[in-house]
Amino acid sequence: MRKLLLIALAACATAPAEPVVHGETPGHTCTADNTDQFIGQGGTSESGAAILRATHAAVLRWAPPGYMMTMDFRADRVTVTLGPDYKITRINCG
Repeated sequence: MRKLLLIALAACATAPAEPVVHGETPGHTCTADNTDQFIGQGGTSESGAAILRATHAAVLRWAPPGYMMTMDFRADRVTVTLGPDYKITRINCG
């Protein structure tokens, strides 16, 4: 029984096709240039999708008022800061 379990576990332990680097999605590096057009817009799923397309980011993080966030840097993430009226006040990468 023990031998069968070890064989089953070994079969499941396969290496990923490409190396995974924490905080990076291959082919996605956020650039926040040209995002001024979104300032003042409402924080909606439509504006979020447009921001992802404009910044080439893989991950979108909303930052509503009073929300605590981690300080880790991710090159593939865009952070959208919202004001008290839930309108976009700032867009930055990381």
